[in-house]
Amino acid sequence: MSETTSGIIADVRSAPQRALDLIADITIHIAVLALLGLVVVQGWQVFARYVINDSPSWTEPVTLLLLATAMSLGAATGVHTRRHFGFYLLAAHMQPGLRRAVDVFGSLVVAVLGVVIAWWAGVLLMDGLDIKAAGANLPQSINYLPLCIGGALMALFAVNQMVQTVQPAAVAEAEGDR
Repeated sequence: MSETTSGIIADVRSAPQRALDLIADITIHIAVLALLGLVVVQGWQVFARYVINDSPSWTEPVTLLLLATAMSLGAATGVHTRRHFGFYLLAAHMQPGLRRAVDVFGSLVVAVLGVVIAWWAGVLLMDGLDIKAAGANLPQSINYLPLCIGGALMALFAVNQMVQTVQPAAVAEAEGDR
């Protein structure tokens, strides 16, 4: 965001960047809802087991699904907001060109890992769709769905970061040629 001469803040993000920001916002809201659902389901489990002495069998598979959803989507949003693991102190002491290369390499590693996670989670999801989970009317492999989506989003957000990292260098080179 930047401030214009009239004091009104103008949005200078591109349309694709705004779309990715919207996807990240939706993703983190789903992760929050999954965490809230996790609290409700576990609360019901404890109440049912110790108060009414009738422990429901569906709570464990639903809890695992909600936990996988919160974890996977939260991790993907962490990539989008650059709140994931990194060597930030080391990068702060590098020359700008080397820092840019290290940033691109780090984003490339995250993108590759996201693709691998999405691919293999998708394979495992498809492999167990016809097997019913114990205690719930869900496919046994449903827990891999949020992992597949989260991995794909991690890759998408990391590729966007690579593009953002490379763009300032391209603009600076173009301005230097003038």
